Amino acid sequence: MKKILVFCTILCLFISNNLQAQSDALMTSILSEVKDSVAKEVLAKPGTFRYQIIYTQINRDKYGVPNFTNYKLNVDPASYFNPASMVKMPLAFLSLEKLNELNISDIDKFTTMHFDSSYQRQVAMVTDSTSENRNPSIAHFIKRAFLISENDPYNRMYQFIGQQQINKNLIDKGYSSTRITRQFMGFTEDQNRHTNGIRFLDRDDRVILHLSPQYNKDSFQFGKPILIGEAHINSKNELIKAPFDFTRHNHISLEDMQKMLQAVIFPSSVPLKYRFNMKEEDRLFLLKYLSQYPSETDFPNYDPSVFYDSYVKFFFLDSTHKMPENIRVFNKVGWAYGFLTDVSYILDTLHNIDYMLSATVYVNSDGVVNDSKYDEETVGWPFLKQIGTAFYQYELSRDRKYKPFLKNQVKHYDVKNKNDSRIPIKVVDN
Repeated sequence: MKKILVFCTILCLFISNNLQAQSDALMTSILSEVKDSVAKEVLAKPGTFRYQIIYTQINRDKYGVPNFTNYKLNVDPASYFNPASMVKMPLAFLSLEKLNELNISDIDKFTTMHFDSSYQRQVAMVTDSTSENRNPSIAHFIKRAFLISENDPYNRMYQFIGQQQINKNLIDKGYSSTRITRQFMGFTEDQNRHTNGIRFLDRDDRVILHLSPQYNKDSFQFGKPILIGEAHINSKNELIKAPFDFTRHNHISLEDMQKMLQAVIFPSSVPLKYRFNMKEEDRLFLLKYLSQYPSETDFPNYDPSVFYDSYVKFFFLDSTHKMPENIRVFNKVGWAYGFLTDVSYILDTLHNIDYMLSATVYVNSDGVVNDSKYDEETVGWPFLKQIGTAFYQYELSRDRKYKPFLKNQVKHYDVKNKNDSRIPIKVVDN
């Protein structure tokens, strides 16, 4: 029996190492096509730039059923990166799930919400000037969070779900790397544990449902300290010659983010445990605003010269600021503290190709964290664009046993009113 166990262990290690070698070999081969000197330097220094890349190949059988194969390079769940705005994605998913599970006939994603100020430093909200009816709602929060990655919608969805349920629900679904501890409001740990009271109102401003303020009594397991950088700027704007402590910050692994997005775009491709319990119309609403452009959107009325179509599409972000007409990217990005992350599903209906690509990179050459001086424009965004191009070109060239005919699950996108005379939004907190 012992010999059998030893043999099985050795066999499993051999298979695992062999699969990893195949994964690394394909990724290295694809990325060898990158000629840009900046991107090549990043690829040559994984320790410095802390990059991780997941490429998910999608192949369909003769019936059109997709099969997913993940290829990884430098992916390590123990290697921390700050997810920044990436946390808005699971909160949008959980918000629609919570609405569905409330199961109240007069409440849906478009229902007006009022937020009370129930604890220290909390901010009430009873209007939203960027929405068509000037009322806050989950639907409008999701649009703002996805279209250009605004911060306050994240805070409001955090307050709706509650810190305790955010973490419990995601961990129960199998996203075990999740640790979402804070809003984007500069709160203390105690203040982040408290969330606002919320009222849902009907069209006559009558309260349909009142949700009491929540408090998270659960403890977090932070593990060993996460210290990054050579120095940092503290809350008093002082330079401290010591690493920045990310130990108690938000955290989600790149693998979990990729799986979350796949669970919403292709629910049947993941085990039931990983899926989000929402109505089909809500899932399609998510897909629409994961892939719609600011230039197609009336509410909010974003200035397209500032918030251009590729603004949050890092794998296609170049000096033209345009997106190819035949491509839709369903994605979420995040950028903060020198970390840039993009988790994407790319669909090209002209060439009938689709795949997933996720990557994170750290660009902070001066080693000082929280000084707002990062190498995003000179290194980070060019790097993500270069690897995005490499994988897209590979997808164009690779053979498929069964060539699919692909359609966008989103049937219609919004059309911006060209005669709109309102002053467009040029500045947001994101």
